[in-house]
Amino acid sequence: MQNDTIQRETDAEVEELVDNLTLFDDTLMSKVFDNNVPAATLLLQIILERDDINVIKVKGQEALKNPHPKGRNIILDIHVVDKNGVEFDVEVQRNTEGSHPRRARFHGSMMDTRMLKEKQPFKELRDAYVIFICQHDKFKQNNPIYHIDKIIRETGELFDDGAHIIYVNGKYRGDDAFGKLTHDFNCKLSKDMYYKEFAEGVKHFKEDEKGRYDMCEAVEKYAAKQSQKSAEASRIATLAKSVEMVMHNTSVSLEQAFDILEVVDKDRQLIVEKLAIIEK
Repeated sequence: MQNDTIQRETDAEVEELVDNLTLFDDTLMSKVFDNNVPAATLLLQIILERDDINVIKVKGQEALKNPHPKGRNIILDIHVVDKNGVEFDVEVQRNTEGSHPRRARFHGSMMDTRMLKEKQPFKELRDAYVIFICQHDKFKQNNPIYHIDKIIRETGELFDDGAHIIYVNGKYRGDDAFGKLTHDFNCKLSKDMYYKEFAEGVKHFKEDEKGRYDMCEAVEKYAAKQSQKSAEASRIATLAKSVEMVMHNTSVSLEQAFDILEVVDKDRQLIVEKLAIIEK
């Protein structure tokens, strides 16, 4: 009986979470745009202010593995490729840390490394766009959109290496395409949205029975994953404090503290990073 009560409460919590999702939540956004060429095309047409975008592939939550064994992997919210081989990484971000400029640089580099085959000339490297759709105004200038491109400092001319970074201001509410876009990304209900290409996807995953079931399942998996990450972070933090205490009380080295506490190898690097200690 108690388990049934807990399950009902859990189900109700998941249903409420799904009700409150918007396109600023990557769990919903990535599902709405996954394999949805019309929605991805419209999104890029608005952001790039072009009507000649021809999307041939769009994938939600696509993982890119770092070629370095210990390098950081990433997951793209939506990965789009057009008919010319130009690649787009579109990320939704609620907080400022998630839209850090160096994250944009890293995501761009991860796409770049996959574009050229062995011995293919560098000049054949296609353009790549990293686009952050932020719920905040990243640069606090009240502009609907910000384009970041490289220039030659001494001449002021554009240094066209094909890498583009764009930030969309999710707080913008103008009576134009950008304003309608950010309005739709903040909507919980499909009926309140301007663009049918977005509304149809949101309706499917929040209002249609099968789509909502899939969305609830995705939210449950995401919550479980975040809970596991939180528990792991707490475990490492506790271990790090213990290591720090042993080193302080006994004046032993970091490695000696690890041995005393029988810390396994896979945890040692994580603790070093946590303590920001470099043993000399």
